[in-house]
Amino acid sequence: MPEQEPQEGVVTAHSSAEGVRIVRNFAAPIETVFACWTEPEHFATWFGEDGSSVPVDSVSMDLRPGGAWTATMLVGPDQMELVFSGSYVEIDPPRRLVQTLAAPNDPDNPDVEIMSAELAELGDGMTQMTFSQTGGQLPADEYSRALRGELVFFDRLAEHLQELKARHDTDPL
Repeated sequence: MPEQEPQEGVVTAHSSAEGVRIVRNFAAPIETVFACWTEPEHFATWFGEDGSSVPVDSVSMDLRPGGAWTATMLVGPDQMELVFSGSYVEIDPPRRLVQTLAAPNDPDNPDVEIMSAELAELGDGMTQMTFSQTGGQLPADEYSRALRGELVFFDRLAEHLQELKARHDTDPL
């Protein structure tokens, strides 16, 4: 698939038969971006497509290698439940997080996708995230669909980070 049209903060976004790779910059410190990946109250705000929600009480994170994670996304007017789950493979705060993603319709299938988020400080409170999803469990056209969805997820993450910054800037010290 060709490169996506650039979005604010997106450095590159590409999908192929092997998976998805997105490089995106966020106006937030690396620790805050990492917390958004690893703390249920943050994760629930951005993980999902437009029009969906993830109740914070549906998010469970056992943040250790081998620990499980789950999140239930409510989608559409009928609030259809999509359960996402997997386990953590590698955790190196605040720079790297690697986790598996089970098939939502077949969570017991041992064939999983691998999602990784690598974070790097850019200076001036900016963080660059290199995200990938690989595993070969999806047809190539599904990876292009995943790419489009993940770009929305990360737009929502950028919005959440802006809200956190605005809240922090208005709180008296």
